[in-house]
Amino acid sequence: MRHLLLLLGLLMLHQGSCFEFVIDGEWEDETSHIQDHHERHKRAILTSEEQEDFEAIRGDDITVKSYKVESRITSRFAHTTVRSSVVNSGSKAQSIGFNVQIPKRAFITNFTMNVNGITFVGSVKEKTVARNLYAQARARGKAAGIIRANSQDMETFKTEVHVPPGSNIEFELHYQEMMHRKLGFYEHSLYLQPGRLVPQFQVRILRLLHSLSINAHVVFKPNLQQQRKCDNCTGSAIDGVFTVKYDVNRDSNAGELQVSDGHFVHFFAPSNLSPLPKNIVFVIDVSGSMWGVKMKQTVEAMQAILDDLTIDDNFSVIDFNHNVRCWSEELVPGSSIQVADAKKYIQNIKPNGGTNINEALMRAVQMLVKASNQGLIDSRSVSMIILVSDGDPTVGEIKLSTIQKNVKRVMREEFSLFSLGIGFDVDYDFLERIANENRGMAQRIYANHDAAEQLRTFYSQVSSPLLRRITIQFPEDSVSEVTQNRFDKYFSGSELVVAGRVLPSDTNTLTSITTAAAARLDLTLETDADTTELDMELAKQQHSFTGFARQMWAYLTIKQLISERSLAPTAVKKRKITQRIMALAVEHQFVTPLTALLVESEDAKERLLADSPKDPKQGCCSGGLSGGSASSGLAPVRVVYQPPPWVQMTTPAPPSQANKGPEDWTLPQQVNLVDNDPHFIVHLPGSDTDVCFNIDSKPGHILNLVSDSGAGVVVNGQLIRSKHKNKINTYFGTISIYYQPEGVSVTVSTDSIDMSDGRNNHSFTWGATADISQDGVRISTVRNSQVTITINNNIQVMVLLHRVWKKHPVNVDFLGVYIPNNNQYSPLVHGLIGQFSREPFPEVSVYDIHEGPDPLKKEATMEVKGNKLLVTRGWQKDYRSDTRRGSSVYCWFIHNSGKGLIDGHYTDYIVPDLNSFLQMP
Repeated sequence: MRHLLLLLGLLMLHQGSCFEFVIDGEWEDETSHIQDHHERHKRAILTSEEQEDFEAIRGDDITVKSYKVESRITSRFAHTTVRSSVVNSGSKAQSIGFNVQIPKRAFITNFTMNVNGITFVGSVKEKTVARNLYAQARARGKAAGIIRANSQDMETFKTEVHVPPGSNIEFELHYQEMMHRKLGFYEHSLYLQPGRLVPQFQVRILRLLHSLSINAHVVFKPNLQQQRKCDNCTGSAIDGVFTVKYDVNRDSNAGELQVSDGHFVHFFAPSNLSPLPKNIVFVIDVSGSMWGVKMKQTVEAMQAILDDLTIDDNFSVIDFNHNVRCWSEELVPGSSIQVADAKKYIQNIKPNGGTNINEALMRAVQMLVKASNQGLIDSRSVSMIILVSDGDPTVGEIKLSTIQKNVKRVMREEFSLFSLGIGFDVDYDFLERIANENRGMAQRIYANHDAAEQLRTFYSQVSSPLLRRITIQFPEDSVSEVTQNRFDKYFSGSELVVAGRVLPSDTNTLTSITTAAAARLDLTLETDADTTELDMELAKQQHSFTGFARQMWAYLTIKQLISERSLAPTAVKKRKITQRIMALAVEHQFVTPLTALLVESEDAKERLLADSPKDPKQGCCSGGLSGGSASSGLAPVRVVYQPPPWVQMTTPAPPSQANKGPEDWTLPQQVNLVDNDPHFIVHLPGSDTDVCFNIDSKPGHILNLVSDSGAGVVVNGQLIRSKHKNKINTYFGTISIYYQPEGVSVTVSTDSIDMSDGRNNHSFTWGATADISQDGVRISTVRNSQVTITINNNIQVMVLLHRVWKKHPVNVDFLGVYIPNNNQYSPLVHGLIGQFSREPFPEVSVYDIHEGPDPLKKEATMEVKGNKLLVTRGWQKDYRSDTRRGSSVYCWFIHNSGKGLIDGHYTDYIVPDLNSFLQMP
């Protein structure tokens, strides 16, 4: 008999009496208890500023009649439904939001909404099809928007609808996920943050266990008084994660084979086996960006990880920045003496410099190869590299695809690579690819107070390998379309899952045979299942999810295809995988990175769209497709909400052109820009040449960028310095755009956007997307990203916000400036950038191109304005499309602060205040 082990936790809810348990079947009292996750998980799902004020239902003067969450879990596959009923009890029309936080590994399957009797029903379609239909609705002004946003280990599904007073709205979201076993448990988490008291609040988790003889029915149903933070409070105490954590005792190490709905699922989680010895090379990033909390947490985690090693394990430590160092050039046993010495070495690491990932990984592989060639590695041991990094490569080989090929080329079949990416600066997509391609896995570590625990938890998952070379097979002609059935390793506390279709047969029995290598023995395990029994039993269960095996097979297949797609060697292969993913996702109604959820009213005139988001740094499916029917490289569809027909507008809507949002104002391909320290990049249309130069001025100086006394426009920037004590790096901390005819000035700083007309002063934060117009000056702000100032519809200036970690030891927040070439200035325009817009600009010629001291940077002679300048071919960054990494702009670099290219000396462009016009000598 299998027994349920159940652990429950809810954050910030102090009344324990509101739990209700209904358990059908046998209960194992010795192992069941309530576990308080308060300290470990508190606010874990709310890491970014934009999530701190999360509420499931948003809006003022609204009544939430009910909020109900129900999960039906059938044999590791969960179908969760979130329902809410809301009334606009205010006296005015308003927007009401419905937000649901779901696990990242889940797939949304449907969303429905009923507004005053108008029903919206969702369906999953190929992304291009869905977007085209949505665009048609938008064009008629009949669309709302759904957005999904990234955060820590979950995603936020958001929708908003504008309704008149008295409106009744019912929301319903469905999503599905497979339960993954980690460290001996399955964990099902529901994110509960209603933000207010709810008369009918209920959570139900209905679990049908594997043997069908035990059902678990967990109900959480607090009344209004139990929801209150205190006896007389109006705020809700429900704010956190409701977690059901469980495991089952298994009959044998052969696993469980289940057949239902023409599909099978085999679960393999053996125990009571001796661990295999390990050979581990820890590769730790100690570049400057790891300074502070990241390094402290990594050191703390490594102390505990190294203590876990045994004398049967071999290990070494490599730390790298722009250089690569080894604590030991060879693998050594995990004795107490060696472990103590390694801990001392790690404790003394001082982060600085760049990031040379390629050389560090090459050195780690060489260490394992050498030990293997010398016979120091047990043939039954597990050899792995654990990479811990927080950034992209900046030194040595920096091309990610080349690093990926290099690692693949030198790695042996018996080695595995595990990648841990700390924070959001790292290209997690790259780390995931190199791990998946080399028999490992990747995990993002969130750089907060809990990072050390995250690192230790990850290591715990891979620290006890029990089996190698596992294969789960089936008799010929009994199954088809089988998911991955060969695995390099099995770790204690985890689970291997294989699924597929069951072919018609004369017998009612399906057999699986599992082979594997354990410590000092080889295993062959066999189990079978009746192909009709489970469906008959499920039909008797009131709350069972009868299609679980079919959906689980599709879920696993799509997840694996997404991984294969990222590793596809050719465009043709990638296109075939893409088509397969889209076909399966549409058939099984999963919102994936290549499909979208289209929600339509009954007459199909009103439509909403939900896309699957990309990871903050690159995505799981980044990159365009060649000839495919859909592409994640498509420009994102801008969500513009126009009130649906049931809204009674009290004031007329502004004209469509005036209602144009900030995202619609994009700069042309060729721009003149200033970014970083400060790097100027100027495009010379006459010679189609990009030139660049730096200005080595001092903090506090105000530099004139554009001065046009004819048009009455001036653009100035004030420099700030980095926090570095010994080296002065300067950046723009404030940009001012002044329009003299109307006396309007816009001052953009890293904290705010301020507008003044001499009489009135207005200040706007970066925390909202906004559009402000006054006297021919328009300010279009994209939240926490950029602001575009447009003057008389013919002069534009974009200011880009660069945010850094507030406690960063060196870097500071700063601004970048992007100015189009086609701005319509007067002939009097000047300034560090403006002078290049005067026509005709003096002819520029570049000749005598030759190799320089740096083979990657050619040198040449540039002739301009009668000057012959030695110039260097290099590149600078344009951050408009990628605010973190930027895109490269190749240019001829002018040395000595642009001497010989700009008129006069750079000091001539220093002006006394932010609204000063340039006075050239």
